[in-house]
Amino acid sequence: MERKAVAATEPLLEIKQPEPQPVTVRQFGAAMASAWDSFVQAQPTATPFHSIAWMRALEKSFDYEPRSLVAERGGRITGVLPLFFISNWIMGRCLMSTPFADYGGTCAEDQESTDALIEHAKQMARAENVNFVELRHRKCKLHRGFNHRSLYVSFTASLTPDPEAMLKRLPRDTRYLLRKAEKANLELRSGLEQLPVFYRLFAANWRRLGTPVFSPRWLEILAEEFHDSVDLKLAYHQGRPVAGVLSLTFRDTLFPHYAGACPDAGRLAVNNFIYWELMKDAKGKGLRRFDFGRSKRCTGAYNFKSSWNMQVDTLDYQVFLVRRKDEPNFSPTNPKFEMATRLWSLMPLNATTWLGPKVVRWFP
Repeated sequence: MERKAVAATEPLLEIKQPEPQPVTVRQFGAAMASAWDSFVQAQPTATPFHSIAWMRALEKSFDYEPRSLVAERGGRITGVLPLFFISNWIMGRCLMSTPFADYGGTCAEDQESTDALIEHAKQMARAENVNFVELRHRKCKLHRGFNHRSLYVSFTASLTPDPEAMLKRLPRDTRYLLRKAEKANLELRSGLEQLPVFYRLFAANWRRLGTPVFSPRWLEILAEEFHDSVDLKLAYHQGRPVAGVLSLTFRDTLFPHYAGACPDAGRLAVNNFIYWELMKDAKGKGLRRFDFGRSKRCTGAYNFKSSWNMQVDTLDYQVFLVRRKDEPNFSPTNPKFEMATRLWSLMPLNATTWLGPKVVRWFP
């Protein structure tokens, strides 16, 4: 017997997808520190300057007020924005992400969270009647109302397993300087117990550049906060310290952040030597990238870093003007600071190491 199809008498149930939860933004609190760091560690765009360690070091060392923000969806962190309120007679009142850092700005897993954080920062800036907001993004689209600052570029390189392959990638002149350094019989020593020695090189170097220097306590606090993620290497020539670099490790990347060298370092090619040794050491520890940090175009640091054949990227720093009508420029390359920079470089070292920590907080 042929069976007849039975028509369905009830409509099929339509399964509705849940509405996506909205992003909310709130002020960071100390109880959120562990969740903040866990989120930052998991984000590919994060840097050590987004970490709780950097934020805590700033709070311990300077009189900047924390204003950091957290974006959440359904109680889960989806974005962070380290942010500080700064007020002094040079810069006026401003919000900055992040002081004394190469990178900053938002670190988020989606565009909605990024937009929410930046919009909240703009609202905060208006409410606190600041002069401007500066976000030191590495890569970020230009947000509405912000001006792009293209003053800085970054230099990065992948660390290949074979040191010979890394060496061949370098320009001929750089390889020549590495051979010159090898003939100088330089010695490399590692260890944070060298911080006082490094600070003398660091302070003298910054004095020659006409730049106010930090107190030694700032470097000590960084060492305390970053623990095993801090590395200090000094190069010695015939027992005399001639150059040093303080680096931060974050995930698979080495960030050589502070450096100092004696006046005759160029004759010994010691700067080439120490950075090359840093690259080899980082690769030996399983790191994959070397981040040479930021430099201003047309400066000595920019020219030196350009000689390493690295990837060069313009940084997406952004400024939102509130009370100011023109874009701020507190860089030493500003012609307004040219005379002050020249005079500072001529001052006795003892005077600059005493005055420097009082002045440097005005130029974060």
